[in-house]
Amino acid sequence: MLQRVLIANRGEIAVRIIRACKQIGIETVAVYSTADRDSLHVQIADQAVCIGEAHASKSYLNMENIISAAITTGAEAIHPGFGFLSENAQFAKLCESCGIRFIGPKSEIIKKMGDKAEAKRLMIEAGVPVVPGSIGEVTLEEGQKIIKEIGLPVLIKASAGGGGRGMRIVREERDFEALYRAAKQEAANAFKHDGVYIEKLIIDPLHIEVQVIGDKYGNIVHLGERDCSIQRRNQKVIEEAPSRLDDELRQKMFDAAVKAAEYVKYENAGTIEFIVKDNAFYFIEMNTRIQVEHPVTEMITGIDIVREQLRVAGGKPLRFKQDEVTFNGHAIEVRLNAEDPKKDFMPSPGNITLLHVPNGLGIRFDSMLYTDYEMPPYYDSMMGKLIVHGFSRLDAIRKMRVMLEEMIVEGVPTNQNFLTMILMHSEFVKGNIDTGFIAKHIKELLNYET
Repeated sequence: MLQRVLIANRGEIAVRIIRACKQIGIETVAVYSTADRDSLHVQIADQAVCIGEAHASKSYLNMENIISAAITTGAEAIHPGFGFLSENAQFAKLCESCGIRFIGPKSEIIKKMGDKAEAKRLMIEAGVPVVPGSIGEVTLEEGQKIIKEIGLPVLIKASAGGGGRGMRIVREERDFEALYRAAKQEAANAFKHDGVYIEKLIIDPLHIEVQVIGDKYGNIVHLGERDCSIQRRNQKVIEEAPSRLDDELRQKMFDAAVKAAEYVKYENAGTIEFIVKDNAFYFIEMNTRIQVEHPVTEMITGIDIVREQLRVAGGKPLRFKQDEVTFNGHAIEVRLNAEDPKKDFMPSPGNITLLHVPNGLGIRFDSMLYTDYEMPPYYDSMMGKLIVHGFSRLDAIRKMRVMLEEMIVEGVPTNQNFLTMILMHSEFVKGNIDTGFIAKHIKELLNYET
């Protein structure tokens, strides 16, 4: 088993990983920027190393400094968390070349699945349903031919993309060239690669993802699905497990997800993402890392995914077979952000003057917050995740409402009331949700007292 792990991340996911390591006797090394000197993950780790200035490019994205910190502290493995370098094939390969275990899949798998166009080609080979469109990256002329073949609307998407960047919707043929060039430019700026591909736009689908995990011995198991349809501008806001899919369609998705992971010989934790419309599902991408929303899966399965990641990276086989995975009740997660929804969700970093977190059976708060913590302005605005588990979806909704009502975060504006409005909305309670839910109901959702 691993003895010492460096966590190449910050915030709530760094705290989450450190706690998991400590629970199984693994020593931890935190890395931090000058802006994160007083962060919780720095305080609770066994060791902490400053790796650079506040800007992520000089710290959390600085591969050389992170590797140096691992070597200096004797860390035998690096857990990248999510974001930053978690899906960077070059970083994973650098770890491998330095004799440091990367807690995730092999670098070649990250590279293949990180290229959205290449991933789509591989899934077609594996027999997994994909969204109609180009098989790989396209030139302007090729794109113009494809949109005539599959019809509008279409999505232009960055091959190396994520988080909605390098993505454009084309509804009119006359707009294609301008949007194509804009997508390529944004992709080049964001990912240093301007390749794009084209997919048919499936309007307001469900966004369903299947959690998979594999070991070095070829064992691959799924841990059920999550519904991540409540999104704003392609960013997830609320996630829940399980989804409201019928059992037959759900099983087909499970089979496709396992087939996809087996085809690429996947190791460690990952997620196969699908969109669902009119009782059909299509592969859209694979995330080769732990997901922000992994706690809802942990709540309904009782499996600690981070601990399993550590075991797999340490050379251990999976502790369970597929028929030993059970699903109980319903879990919901909301992302608590330091932002002002009434000012177009403008980020609002600052000092947390008071924090009160309710507790109870089936309630969890994954966060780096504490009273008098200074939210730095250099990183994303997520303060933490509130997760609840109930015996049914309605029970979980009611429990989350209570948790949000009792939660106190003072000092900066948050999206707390906005989240409550979603959970109170009659269509959400009925389960009438899709990726267009927030856009459709935005005026109602912002109609709260501050």
